[in-house]
Amino acid sequence: MTLVIGIGTRKDVTTQEVIDAVSKALNESGYNLDDISFMASAKMKENETGLLDAANIMDIKIQFIPHDILNQHKSPTKSQASRFGLDGVAEPSAIALSEKKELLLRKRKYGRVTIAIAE
Repeated sequence: MTLVIGIGTRKDVTTQEVIDAVSKALNESGYNLDDISFMASAKMKENETGLLDAANIMDIKIQFIPHDILNQHKSPTKSQASRFGLDGVAEPSAIALSEKKELLLRKRKYGRVTIAIAE
């Protein structure tokens, strides 16, 4: 199975917050870290140290999606990312990199981290 975790974070999120959120999302959805091919987020998150460090620790490649591409993949749930001109972050990021473009886990908030999983 090839899954993509879409991830949105608040500014200055910690590495541990990201790791905990990913772990909780995987536990709740019945998947494990070995099922994950990529993590994906918005281009504006490419300098978030906590996000980068978490991906490195979990040994998952992370890709940052340009905003125009994210907005091509409509988010099925309302997002606070609209403040930044985005339809969403977690769900569109997961869908953008996934093969089947199918959400398996709609976005869920875990503190300051939002996770969605797509196949």
